[in-house]
Amino acid sequence: MRQRAHGGNLAWASALAGCPPSAIVDFSASISPLGPPRSVLAAIESELANLRHYPDPDYRELRLALCHFHQLPLEWILPGNGSAELLTLAGRELAGLAATVLITPAFGDYYRSLSAYNAKVLEFPISLERQGKISTPIHGENSPLFPFPLNPITEKFPTPKLADIPQEATDRGGSPASVYPSKRHGLLLNNPHNPTGKLFSREAILPYLDEFGLVVVDEAFMDFLPACEEQSLIGVVQKYPNLVILRSLTKFYSLPGLRLGYAIAHPDRLQRWQSWRDPWPVNTLAQAAAIAAVSDREFQQQTWAWLPPARKQLFEGLAQITGLQPCKSAANFLLVSSQQSSCKLQEELLKHHQILIRDCLSFRELGDRYFRVAVRLSSENQRLLNAIALVNNL
Repeated sequence: MRQRAHGGNLAWASALAGCPPSAIVDFSASISPLGPPRSVLAAIESELANLRHYPDPDYRELRLALCHFHQLPLEWILPGNGSAELLTLAGRELAGLAATVLITPAFGDYYRSLSAYNAKVLEFPISLERQGKISTPIHGENSPLFPFPLNPITEKFPTPKLADIPQEATDRGGSPASVYPSKRHGLLLNNPHNPTGKLFSREAILPYLDEFGLVVVDEAFMDFLPACEEQSLIGVVQKYPNLVILRSLTKFYSLPGLRLGYAIAHPDRLQRWQSWRDPWPVNTLAQAAAIAAVSDREFQQQTWAWLPPARKQLFEGLAQITGLQPCKSAANFLLVSSQQSSCKLQEELLKHHQILIRDCLSFRELGDRYFRVAVRLSSENQRLLNAIALVNNL
């Protein structure tokens, strides 16, 4: 059985380890170890009797809960069968532009969604090293914020003839290099960035909303940051009809098996997406789970209290192991540079310790000298650290 590009392939891991899937401690999928919340499990159980009925095709109750959660009008939110389904719809939109800019290394599903519609891709690499300190009123010198890697963005775009620039662009005082070329392009990025965990500031991304024809921001890991630290663009989405925000309930609430995410964008765009897809993409149990999840403030506070010290424990432990260098992260995972083969380490951890880490072979810029690990409970983090130390000493 072949390992797939995504983490969390316990069938493959258990076959290699020679043990049941339940015996594997999974550090490969960046899922919170605290969930699913009890409130979510209770909501699922309460809806079992309704499985004999079709789901609400308009997901009205779910959209109302999400609207209340984000303080947005109902028509600005579209639930989907995981954010992956919505990413596919975004790929169809982006394919209509001249090209789409990706920050690399990039989540593999971005390439899938774009290639499905033959979209052209322009790649901009992100530095894997810290690029100086950034001070903000919220984040001091140890801030997880990183410089945005698209500067200057227009260097890779062809400069058009002045006669080709729309009159309304020059009327606003724009120049050929800054107004026209990138408006014909799309930008697809995630924040925090996967796989590095780097967090871009809201202010760093905002200027590009005026430069690109369509900006799709995947905020799958943003909810791991409390309100005082998060850098979401949800607060400005009503000002920018070219902005799409994708959210996932998979990671934070530990619900990958239910497949539920949602898009936040202009209602005209979401109505178009709805017309493109199959009916009933969100099942009854997923809707009930999502309504309960976003209403569970206690679970949210518990997660925000758990993550920073657990991440610090894992980061510092990895940094003390010879040959490993973890990257600072604002998310619930760490990217780790290794002087040894990550595939070999992955195999040894599975066979001898029933621990699964994520290799980075699907990120061609990283290859066999990087691996990624989720942040888990303190005892599990320590088990991983002890196991890696043992493997390194063999």
